[in-house]
Amino acid sequence: MIKSNPFTDKDRAAIWDMLVTRDIKAYCEADWSQVAEDFVEDEFYAINANKSENPAAWTFAFSSLADYQAEWLRQAKIAQDTAYSEPLEAAVHAATTLNEITIENGRAIARKQFFGSIQRADGGVDELLWQSLYYLKHTDAGWKICGFTGYLPYSA
Repeated sequence: MIKSNPFTDKDRAAIWDMLVTRDIKAYCEADWSQVAEDFVEDEFYAINANKSENPAAWTFAFSSLADYQAEWLRQAKIAQDTAYSEPLEAAVHAATTLNEITIENGRAIARKQFFGSIQRADGGVDELLWQSLYYLKHTDAGWKICGFTGYLPYSA
C-alpha cells in the first residue's frame, strides 16, 4: 500500500512528499527526471555511514550531485531488472518511515528509516534495514536537498 503523507503543516508535508512519495516512485521507475529538481546542486554532498555507529568508519560517498545521480540510477536499474513477487513501489513504501523532520531558520533535517524486506520472485529477499539523515534548505523554489548521511544503522 502506498503511504499517505502524515504531515499537515506545509513545510513538513512538502519535505515528506519529496523524500517519500516522489523519491520512491522515481526510484521504482528508474526515472531521475522526477527528482532532478529536488537538489541544491552546488551544495550537494553525501556521507556513507556504512551501517556503522562509529563515525571513523564513515566514508565520503558523493562529492557531487552527478556522482550521486549515477549511483542512484545504477541501483534503480538493478531494482527494475529484478523480478519481485510483490509490487516494488508498495513494498518500498511499507519499509519506509519518515516521522521526524526538524526545521529551523530555513534549514531542515529529516530522518528517513528503512525497515522491511521485499520478496523476490526467485524466493530470495531484499532486506532494507538502515536510516538516512537528509539535510535540506528552503529556497525560492521550495525545499531542496543539500546532502545526506546514508546507510546509518537502523534504530527504532
